[in-house]
Amino acid sequence: MIIGVPKEIKNSEYTVAISPSGVSAFVENGHTVLIEEGAGLGSGFYDEEYVARGAIITDKETIYHGSDMIFKVKELLPSEFKYLREGLIIMTYFHSNAYRDETDACLEKKIIGIACEDVQDKNENYPLLRPMSEIGGKGGFIAACNYSQKINGGSGKMLARVTGLKIPHITILGAGSAGLGAAELAAGFGNKVTVLDVDYDALNRAKEKLPLNVEFLHSDYETICEVIQYTDVLMNCVSWPKWRTDHIITRDMLKLMKKDTIIIDVACDIGGAVETCRAMTHNQPVYFEEGILHYCVDNIPSAYSRTATCSICSATVPYALDIANKGVYKALMDDPYLRKGLCFYLGNLTLEETGLKQGRPYISPEEALGI
Repeated sequence: MIIGVPKEIKNSEYTVAISPSGVSAFVENGHTVLIEEGAGLGSGFYDEEYVARGAIITDKETIYHGSDMIFKVKELLPSEFKYLREGLIIMTYFHSNAYRDETDACLEKKIIGIACEDVQDKNENYPLLRPMSEIGGKGGFIAACNYSQKINGGSGKMLARVTGLKIPHITILGAGSAGLGAAELAAGFGNKVTVLDVDYDALNRAKEKLPLNVEFLHSDYETICEVIQYTDVLMNCVSWPKWRTDHIITRDMLKLMKKDTIIIDVACDIGGAVETCRAMTHNQPVYFEEGILHYCVDNIPSAYSRTATCSICSATVPYALDIANKGVYKALMDDPYLRKGLCFYLGNLTLEETGLKQGRPYISPEEALGI
């Protein structure tokens, strides 16, 4: 199979789908890897490193027209729609529920799309989303430290334990991979940390991993309203179901917060868990609502592109290699967990959450494949 890796073109996106070692995995199995010139530079990988592992460096048009499978990181942008064609396999983090025009293009052109963020394992976890989530959670806390600095428009409060001063309070919504990543750093800096979740088992698992300066509370309206009154940083690490119209943090709840509180929305679902979230970029990452500073960047891991690329690659390459080795149909037939990530199949929408969010007809992956 011919695998094509284009350069990411999203604003301030510096990751790439594959590292040089990832190229080796495909080449050693008899596949051809085409990489767009300069695709790895944002992550510190040079074209020469890819060539040394057996890749062919070429241009974007050749990659899209000459590949059987496109392997990338971010969603498809409008300038890439013209390259789509029937039967082209694309494996990426589509987030199709949030991008109607992307969904239109993928259905019209009848591609086969594998959404990395929806692939599951036998425990119903999301192994390809986990690397991005952990880096996003940790990067989100680092962003809070940055924007609490007076020189960056913050209150000037250091988010760490300092002798003689009251310990800052960090509140984290969600005890998943992003929440644990955020809590690990926040607790390591000596802050008082509160983690809230509706899943008691998730809280117990988090409790086993985190130190004693972290408390674990059941997430409900009354508890959240109480906690946010004295929190210094509120971090949302909950990926909100896309068809829901309610919120965990409403606009009215912002009025309960101290005016120097910072909201870091790691999940960055527009109109999701945080009602006042709107997607920003690394070039312009913050804004104020109700006097509260918001940091809502939907590609936090890009700021740590080398780490993100290596972490993503280690998670996604085995799945992509399985598709290359078996062919997409057999790989999907053999692996019910990979099938969870099938979002487009030859003109059919096969992802329930996108269908519900966008009011579109959809079928199951099994129906699409004729199982």
